[in-house]
Amino acid sequence: MTSANIILDNVRKSYGTVQVIPGLSAEIEAGSFTVILGPSGCGKSTLLNMLAGLEEISGGRILIGGREVQNTPPKDRGLAMVFQNYALYPHMTVAQNIGYALKVAGVPKTDRARRVREAADFVELGAYLDRRPGQLSGGQRQRVAIARAIVREPQVLLYDEPLSNLDAKLRHGMRMELSQLHTRIGATSVFVTHDQVEAMTLADRIMILNAGRIEQYGTPQEIYHKPASVFVAGFIGAPPMNLLDGVVEKGTLIFEKTTLGQTEARDGPVKIGVRPEKTLLGQIGPEATTVYAEDLGSHRIVVVKAANGQQLQISTTQTAELSDSLTIGLPPESIHLFDVASGARLEHEVRASNPRLSSRLRKAGEL
Repeated sequence: MTSANIILDNVRKSYGTVQVIPGLSAEIEAGSFTVILGPSGCGKSTLLNMLAGLEEISGGRILIGGREVQNTPPKDRGLAMVFQNYALYPHMTVAQNIGYALKVAGVPKTDRARRVREAADFVELGAYLDRRPGQLSGGQRQRVAIARAIVREPQVLLYDEPLSNLDAKLRHGMRMELSQLHTRIGATSVFVTHDQVEAMTLADRIMILNAGRIEQYGTPQEIYHKPASVFVAGFIGAPPMNLLDGVVEKGTLIFEKTTLGQTEARDGPVKIGVRPEKTLLGQIGPEATTVYAEDLGSHRIVVVKAANGQQLQISTTQTAELSDSLTIGLPPESIHLFDVASGARLEHEVRASNPRLSSRLRKAGEL
């Protein structure tokens, strides 16, 4: 199966005076698995529907494999779509559901039967071709929907939140299956979801949307370890990054009257970001009060409140009993800085003011 790149050139979408996507440009590489991620209402499903030809664009261009397709009918765009609700015909068998599009397209019966069998075997449904959707589990019905898409041998596969109707265990299994399927097929995959776990585990690259705009477009590692904005930092991660109000004074980063380190960021208010797993308990630092603790077996999520009322979540494997009053450690090497006005990432490192303390923490395996 061949693949094609996708170019979005200043694509816009409005409903009357309401602008959903104000102007979006990006390239999706051929053969990649790209996840479009964002909260409800951010425009991700609208963008996918415009790619599929189910929604007209209000402006700009869409190119698939170098060919402009914004005015091309969906069936002629060289793509197939897997929907959230499966959209299977209940009165048809699995084989009939998979091969229906080929039948409509006039593919000869012998060729159609061969391609249906190949697609079914591809998703491990070869033994279920004579069954109807009502006789299948949710995961099996989703595989029928995927087989129906790949039987058309598309260059691009579009997925519209295909795992949202499955329970947690099935979602985990289907994530593995989709990843392996993508490797075998090789088609360009574009997957829409609001679930960051799906995005982080499936994607080669993640496009994070916020109000129809791209906040960040990069690999899962880039997005997790170098979030481009406060929005991304607060959206990615479970729990998400702690975002605190700090200030830089003469090159010194301060939070709650405590010096956290030295930085070349200009003086003034800054937003401090620290991942919960990098936030430490019982270290020298700002004082806090325990608000809530959640034991998840392998680790605990502890919610604490600093003296100024800001709350932090800490992911820790410490098993000692928590006191009401404690101190928290914010290791300088783990701190991210963001501009207060724009929310954009500041590319300034924070260095330890006390190298001996930083070295002690590192030896303890906390950093």
